[in-house]
Amino acid sequence: MEKEKKKQIKEKEQEKGTSYWIPIGMCLGISIGTAIGAATNNMSTWLPIGVSIGLCFGIAFSSDEDDKDKK
Repeated sequence: MEKEKKKQIKEKEQEKGTSYWIPIGMCLGISIGTAIGAATNNMSTWLPIGVSIGLCFGIAFSSDEDDKDKK
């Protein structure tokens, strides 16, 4: 009985840190924002826009994965 409880607690702790899409989206957003900013010579505008868009995509991809696991 105690082993099962410990196993369940361990599984819950492992599930907390599984969202890896957010940093991937942020890195892609930084690179896209940097590329557009360098092309338009307006880095101070496009870098934050790229990060914001990348984070949005990262959150969207990570929430799709969470929805599949719940079903």
